[in-house]
Amino acid sequence: MDPRFRGGDGNFPGRKIIILGLSIPAFIALHVAISLVGIVSGLVALPAMARGHVLPKMQGLFLVTTLLTSLTGFLFPFRGFTPAIGVGILSTLVLIIAFAAFYGLGLRGRARGIYAVTATIALWLNLFVLVVQGFLKVPALNRLAPTGTEPPFLAAQGLLLIVMLILGAAILRQPRLARKAASRSIA
Repeated sequence: MDPRFRGGDGNFPGRKIIILGLSIPAFIALHVAISLVGIVSGLVALPAMARGHVLPKMQGLFLVTTLLTSLTGFLFPFRGFTPAIGVGILSTLVLIIAFAAFYGLGLRGRARGIYAVTATIALWLNLFVLVVQGFLKVPALNRLAPTGTEPPFLAAQGLLLIVMLILGAAILRQPRLARKAASRSIA
């Protein structure tokens, strides 16, 4: 575990850190679980949109859990600006726009394209972090790219980016979405 998160050392010597009533390991588990729900629901919802199916409840689950992933990420006891905070800020901003396009504008007109772009970016950011964490935490992957600058890591991130660009483009090309978005629901 990152020494910054253990009481008695790191950035918070001698202090037991509690977030939302949870120990750091429990909070990490909650944050990861929310993130994985966001990723799985996004991997269901967005490809369905590329095929012309809106799946309102799955979209809602994706948007809410992906936003919760970003918001819970801000609660970790970091000092100063980190790449994780930057990703969280960017994700939060694109998700606010995605919420407005999906729920406020019902994917009508330009909102469909705006949603396609922002939802795809939000899912990509969550998957980007998953790949980063995979290379940091999974020993077999870490041996391939211990610093995150090696070709296997770069190839994984490059492939992910290409797949997400293809997915976003497929959603943008789907003409039936605006008609099907009328019966959307967050529940």
